[in-house]
Amino acid sequence: MRIVCPFCGERELGEFTCLGDAKPLRPAAGASEDEVFDYVYLRDNIAGETSEHWYHGGGCRAWLKITRNTLTHEISSVELAAGVGARQVAK
Repeated sequence: MRIVCPFCGERELGEFTCLGDAKPLRPAAGASEDEVFDYVYLRDNIAGETSEHWYHGGGCRAWLKITRNTLTHEISSVELAAGVGARQVAK
């Protein structure tokens, strides 16, 4: 699989790391135990098109939001994912 980075062009998959689903947001501080459990453990295993966050560590080091089909691995869009890295590190 090859990914077309908005900055670097078409690159090999090995240059990227998948963070996972681009849709779930971390529960707010003080969220119930059930909300945190659902966020950490309950994810849909989508068969079809999904959006994921990917990090281009072997290139420009940008966070990307990639929409791809999980059955065919066909990528339909790649765009910058503003604020993803900061959101993952902030505590």
